[in-house]
Amino acid sequence: MYRIVVASDSFKGSLTSEEVAQNVKAGICHACPSCKVDTICVADGGEGTTEALCRTLGGKLVEVTVSDPLGRPVKASYAVLADGLTAVMEMSEASGLPLLKECERNPLKTSTYGTGELIADALKRGCRKFLVGIGGSATNDAGIGMLTALGFRFLDADGNVLPGAGESLNHVADIDDSEVLPLVWEAGFTVACDVDAPLYGPGGAACVFAPQKGADPDTVKVLDDGLRHFSDVLIRCLGKDVGELPGAGAAGGLGGGFVAFLNATLTPGIEMVLDAIDFDSVISGADLVVTGEGRIDSQTLGGKTPYGIMLRAKKQGIKVAAIGGSVGLDDASARTAGFDFICQATPDDMPLETAMLKDVASANVRNAAEKIMTLYIDTIK
Repeated sequence: MYRIVVASDSFKGSLTSEEVAQNVKAGICHACPSCKVDTICVADGGEGTTEALCRTLGGKLVEVTVSDPLGRPVKASYAVLADGLTAVMEMSEASGLPLLKECERNPLKTSTYGTGELIADALKRGCRKFLVGIGGSATNDAGIGMLTALGFRFLDADGNVLPGAGESLNHVADIDDSEVLPLVWEAGFTVACDVDAPLYGPGGAACVFAPQKGADPDTVKVLDDGLRHFSDVLIRCLGKDVGELPGAGAAGGLGGGFVAFLNATLTPGIEMVLDAIDFDSVISGADLVVTGEGRIDSQTLGGKTPYGIMLRAKKQGIKVAAIGGSVGLDDASARTAGFDFICQATPDDMPLETAMLKDVASANVRNAAEKIMTLYIDTIK
């Protein structure tokens, strides 16, 4: 009897992680009815991470009303896992770019305040361990919005309290933590961060990411100057230097804010997820791990879900197969990267709009999984 573990990311816009896994399982079992197939939901720290960890580890979703990037009320969800102590959240739920119309995008004005409200709500519910995805932000405030919601106060040279937005960074002269929610000091934070951008400079938060958030060249300079100034304030007030820390520039400097104020650990998103579910133990003794995502190409090899899973499996000498809705790697490149088998689920002549239909995608994934299992059996005969 072969033991197979299925751990795939979602096929965005088509199938959830769980739906992919169940269809892969069906295809494998059709090819080899005697197989034992275990399925788990995974994600890479971005969209779908909260749902995946909640399904895999058990727990419940909590919906609260918080502030969107411009301070308007918005419904946002996070998960409290079965242990009652761990909260999983994606900052984009409260502070994400999709919450704004294109004409509303302005990183001088947008704030991560709503993300702080999510954290505060989870703290009050008893959570002390936080797993936070910070992709897809609409902000460039270095986290001062989030921190303001937790009770930190950012003061100008005259002692006035500044709003938690990007335009305030140039004016911060002092930091007051006397009103911080006491529960904050009891919490630990792991932040999924897949960019290595420093806080400021040509490769930093403002210069690289602010234009897509609505910043023109003049605004980019104001924001970059603000991040540089804020970095100096952190050194003076907190003794924390995160200016050149890889990942500090993620989510408009939110990565740096998490580290400087909350002693957070920045880690690749897939590593955060796999550690949370104790993936190494889950796959121990497996004969084959099957993973996948909607598009497998050179970007996959930069640390996305299938690549992270493959690396973990290879450490235990387990063969790995990857299924993509579409595949931009040839077999040789896939094997060089470490995948033993790779299969495109969608026929080359199938229109994308057809392939994205849930029933069609499900059937394609089942067929691809059956092919993968047949190939695997053939190679070990």
